Amino acid sequence: MTVSGYPLDMHDIALDILDDEGSIDLDERTKAWESEGWSRENSNEAFATSSYDRSQAGSATATRLEADSEEVIPVVEEELRVGKRDVNNGRVRVRSYVTETPISEQVSLLDENVKITRRSVDRPLTGTEDAFVDLTIEAEEHREEAVVSKDARVVEEISLRKTSEQREETISDTVRKTEVEVEDERAQTIRKDGTLGIVRD
Repeated sequence: MTVSGYPLDMHDIALDILDDEGSIDLDERTKAWESEGWSRENSNEAFATSSYDRSQAGSATATRLEADSEEVIPVVEEELRVGKRDVNNGRVRVRSYVTETPISEQVSLLDENVKITRRSVDRPLTGTEDAFVDLTIEAEEHREEAVVSKDARVVEEISLRKTSEQREETISDTVRKTEVEVEDERAQTIRKDGTLGIVRD
């Protein structure tokens, strides 16, 4: 014999376990609650009409508005403002200074020397020689010396020119805005003209 698809001996074992662990008889507990004023119908109705939303639990704080009082919810909206500022991107500096480099070059120089030589001679006078006349012979010595001159020449030019150009840049950011959701659960009244009466400021 089986009970609900299980052997009868397993059913008895299950009941013994429940008795040992302190099981609760729901029928007896229901009768005890009803004797204290609890109603199954009222409980189901209250649960069905409850406006509690578990998905939003803890996300906001509800404030109950008392009589002759007012609560204000500020609606805030951010606006994106993009400005400009000057940023130093570095500096370029060109400085000129003078250096000295030793240079050596070989040059060939000419020296002219006058040499006087006196020698003894014993020979007859010839007809081509001038005898007994005044003679003057002059000879100048010359020597070459190195003359250094310098010519300055421009071999390179370095110029600095500052230019400016306009560029477009896209700035991306996020702005926040307060959204207000109004839930009006009041009963709507019907005016004499047949339209719904809703109170608005």
